[in-house]
Amino acid sequence: MTALKLALPLTLPLSLLATSAVADVNVYSYRQPELIQPLVDAFTEETGIQVNVAYLVEGLTERLKAEGDRSPADVILTVDISRLAEAVDAGVTQPLMTETLEQNIPAEFHDPEGNWWGVTSRARIVYASKERVAEGEVTTYEDLADPKWKGRICTRSGMHTYMIGLTSAYLAHHGPEETKAWLEGLKANLARKPQGNDRAQVKAIWAGECDISLGNTYYMGEMLADEEQQEWANSVRLDFPRFDVEGGGTHVNISGVALTKSSKNTEEAVQFIEFLTSKHAQEIYAEVNSEYPVVPGTEASELVKSWGDLHPDNIPLARLAEERAEALRLTEEVDYDG
Repeated sequence: MTALKLALPLTLPLSLLATSAVADVNVYSYRQPELIQPLVDAFTEETGIQVNVAYLVEGLTERLKAEGDRSPADVILTVDISRLAEAVDAGVTQPLMTETLEQNIPAEFHDPEGNWWGVTSRARIVYASKERVAEGEVTTYEDLADPKWKGRICTRSGMHTYMIGLTSAYLAHHGPEETKAWLEGLKANLARKPQGNDRAQVKAIWAGECDISLGNTYYMGEMLADEEQQEWANSVRLDFPRFDVEGGGTHVNISGVALTKSSKNTEEAVQFIEFLTSKHAQEIYAEVNSEYPVVPGTEASELVKSWGDLHPDNIPLARLAEERAEALRLTEEVDYDG
């Protein structure tokens, strides 16, 4: 595998992605290299097809737009439905429907027209101090705006795509007026200004700066695998709040894949996308990423199962993408990060 970690200047030469007499698959990805390496290695071992991954920090859609038909990318692999929808709306992807994909991926985890396909899911839950928060004390997302949490919550920027995804779900359930009030209440309960990533919030709980934080489930697996961060992880418990509405559950988002409009190696790209939805790849993904597989019959890792039962929310992923712009507007209006 050719691995490139780029800050994404648009002037980078296209030759940075490998080409050869035998067609490769070229991937633009926001995912971390250590999460993708085992998958591409397994795919190459199974098919003989090389996968060249450009690990992008930001601006994936903008890069594809700027490159146009010249883009070497065959596949995009990214997190969050809003990022996938952004690429689709920008016209840099193309629909893909195969019998294998339709058989492997449930309807709720793919675009009806095949513009994107989910490959794993993750829940945005609450990390709670084992010492200062009682079991069962965190029950709903709505409750996070209750004044009883004043000065006890840490979060990353409200403008980050993971936070916007949760706010989009809140908006879908409750509408703009209640969502704005919730954002104001959540902001009023913050122990400090939003900063850092999800793991930084858990470190803040360990340090006593706050008692609970919002974070994606898989970060627990990443922290436990890091000797320096194990102490942070062991100081918290994962609580799975739900939306306090009929049919409401825990907010779930996805990592997903799409075929680019510019793909030159389409046959190989389709093979790679189908491979990501195979039982073999799903088991690798689940074990390495500490995420939930989306293919029925594929179990989560023992670590993930140890965190407790997940009852996903009933809001369709496509609806989250539709609410994204309003969620951003409301987050800016309440000056969440200010």
